[in-house]
Amino acid sequence: MRRVCLFIACGILMAAVGLWAQESSSSGPYKVLKTAKVGGDGGFDYVWADSAARKLYVSRSGPNARITVWDLDTLEPAGVIPNSGGHGAVVSAKTGHGFATTKPVLMFDAKTLAPIKTIDTGGNPDGFYYDSFNDRVYILSHASPNVTALNASDGAIAGTVDIDGATEQTVGDGKGHIYADVEDKGNIAVIDAKTMKVTAHYDLQGKGNGCAGLAIDARNRILFAACRDPQNMVVLNADDGKILATLPIGAGTDGAVFNPQTMEAFSSQRDGTLTIVKENSPTSFAVEQTVSTATSAKTLTLDSKTGHVLLIAAQYGPPPAQPATPPAGGGRGPQAPMIPDSFTILVVGKN
Repeated sequence: MRRVCLFIACGILMAAVGLWAQESSSSGPYKVLKTAKVGGDGGFDYVWADSAARKLYVSRSGPNARITVWDLDTLEPAGVIPNSGGHGAVVSAKTGHGFATTKPVLMFDAKTLAPIKTIDTGGNPDGFYYDSFNDRVYILSHASPNVTALNASDGAIAGTVDIDGATEQTVGDGKGHIYADVEDKGNIAVIDAKTMKVTAHYDLQGKGNGCAGLAIDARNRILFAACRDPQNMVVLNADDGKILATLPIGAGTDGAVFNPQTMEAFSSQRDGTLTIVKENSPTSFAVEQTVSTATSAKTLTLDSKTGHVLLIAAQYGPPPAQPATPPAGGGRGPQAPMIPDSFTILVVGKN
């Protein structure tokens, strides 16, 4: 997942006025309940909720790189880990050890927010996943090694996996199976958490490429892959990869979650929409609602206690003039500037 501040697509940039939506764009039970304009400098990528400890983790990049921590109930500041940053952070529910996808990875104490040590995982740490099955944290990278498993107890590297592609999001079934969407290959890799070996690749058959979000209904063995090209949520069987449904979503997805209490999958999109897919049964799925959120709110997290979905976004000014000649080596030209102190946390829930 690349940082929002680096590549907001020109086609979805809007003027600062009117970016923050308060009502859904289609009828349904969900709406934006709260927007907390918390400000602060720096880019952003992931947001992660520790529902048990009632904390929300957001990493900010730039000269003042840091991990910011917020009270999950009030969205008031709850702490900061300076000189850290990275793409995001996750905490082991068993040990209380946190891990941030900095380079190298930072291991910290979630109670005190004190750094414990750094871990060189190689690659370019980006995404993350905590698996209670074996109390491991999985660090994701677009470069080899694509997946690195860390023991949450001491941060030791338990194994690595190369899945022959760039993985964006990873989920587990709680029984030793890890699933990773392979963004540049249009498939889902299946990993045995015990052997750290890839056991299968589920081909999405062109129904979804550029998949950047993945969620799971572990009880019914259903995967929800949120993809960018075409803009679909591909629903498939977690045991054999059979495609069960293909449903439209918004533009620029970069994350997905599943709420087993409501049997709903959520995909957040950079175009300022949140698509909600209802699992009516293990074989019946439908788009329940599309909620207007905020342009750039491409990543999300689920508070399993309240059922709220939290997203992060900022406002951006108009993009600067692009050079007549594209940058060498496929580089990017000047990017749209973030409006100072516009960074905001959004809470989506039911009416």
